[in-house]
Amino acid sequence: MKFASLGSGSSGNATVIACGDVVLLVDCGFGIKDTERRLARLGLEAKDISAIVVTHEHSDHIKGVAPLARKYKMPVYMTRGTFLAREYGNIPSLHLIENYQPFSIAHLTITPVAVPHDAREPAQYTITSPDYGVLGVLTDLGYITPHVVEAYLTCDALLVEANHDLDMLARGPYPYSLRQRVASNWGHLNNQQTANLLSQLPLLNLQHLVVGHISQKNNTVELAAKSIDNILPEPVLNRIHYACQDEGFDWLAITPKK
Repeated sequence: MKFASLGSGSSGNATVIACGDVVLLVDCGFGIKDTERRLARLGLEAKDISAIVVTHEHSDHIKGVAPLARKYKMPVYMTRGTFLAREYGNIPSLHLIENYQPFSIAHLTITPVAVPHDAREPAQYTITSPDYGVLGVLTDLGYITPHVVEAYLTCDALLVEANHDLDMLARGPYPYSLRQRVASNWGHLNNQQTANLLSQLPLLNLQHLVVGHISQKNNTVELAAKSIDNILPEPVLNRIHYACQDEGFDWLAITPKK
């Protein structure tokens, strides 16, 4: 199993997970042509995508989902609340997730995780392969709940957000109402919150730790790393990656479980 990102940040998000002949796209916050260009960088074409799994209805995660699904007849999975939150137009093969119940796509088990975010029925996900273990995708949440910690305890690889630095957000260009929204319990994790979450996880089990959804206006990789690196065991410092908005991150391979 391997995973990569087409882009990670407030202007667009999409994570690609490949395992055998299954290729999943978690979110698609880019237009069709931009998505196709970004996929080509990873050696993929849009027709290679087996399904799109959606976290929530905000445009930086949903922009390209319905157009891509229509053009390439891709199945789309999302919660009922996410579907009802906006008008998508026709989605040829829509699968609604009910009550955060796990579901399967071929040999992969996808487990939705309820998170606090200002969307109608947001979900983050863990993706489990019988051979390669658990990959966690965790962005777009305002605070860490016990349920979230429990859901990500068994990860072999993890993509987690560190969206903003509190001082940069307070001094930044966003209007007051937006600053309040981002920093609220229904917004995004700041660097310290992400470090706190990681301190509660068995980090030595992680083959890869990716920090993403870093705001271009309210954070920097250097500030995120300053908060997070301090709590990481020495071996994990060699396994941490920071995703960017323009290029996301390249393929990272998860080795088979023994």
